[in-house]
Amino acid sequence: MTTDDKTVRSDRILTIPNVLSIIRLIGVPIFLYVLLVLEADWWAFGLLVASGVTDWLDGKLARLLDQSSRLGALLDPLVDRLYTLATLIGFVIRGIVPWWLAVLLIGRDAVLALTLPVYKRRDLPPPDVIYLGKAATFALMSAFPWILAAQVDWSGAAAAGAFGYAFLIWGTAVYVWTGGLYVWKAIAVARALPLK
Repeated sequence: MTTDDKTVRSDRILTIPNVLSIIRLIGVPIFLYVLLVLEADWWAFGLLVASGVTDWLDGKLARLLDQSSRLGALLDPLVDRLYTLATLIGFVIRGIVPWWLAVLLIGRDAVLALTLPVYKRRDLPPPDVIYLGKAATFALMSAFPWILAAQVDWSGAAAAGAFGYAFLIWGTAVYVWTGGLYVWKAIAVARALPLK
């Protein structure tokens, strides 16, 4: 494969992973409607689980089918953030999690967005993803369905709540910690490299 082939491949839009990401994106408002308007917690649970499975699947298929693309690299984390944001807002409105937790998690991403100009002004790409940050996101995305399952009257509600809140606490701690690491990286870049 030549360099030109790689460039063409990386610019492709219609790939299986991208289609899965777009389906996930369409699912965000549907999830909010089911959670907040219908209050159909099992259906909302199913949508969260389906989102998690398709998130894992699109990354796996991108590597397996060699269908990684620039659009996918932007779309996948965007949809992850939208699901996290939508879930937190929905959970706060429903009284499932406290408002300050949502502010903490959303605030972390807002602070990181403020560091992006440090890289852009130096013609650098954003920093590589920290593995611990992926683990924290996984923990949070795992916590949400469990917490939702704990809201339903069934025999496993207490266990679901225990799992969910344990993942939520661990995920939040690591998510905030990795946010600090990203900020530290941005400060180091700003000090070490002059503006272009």
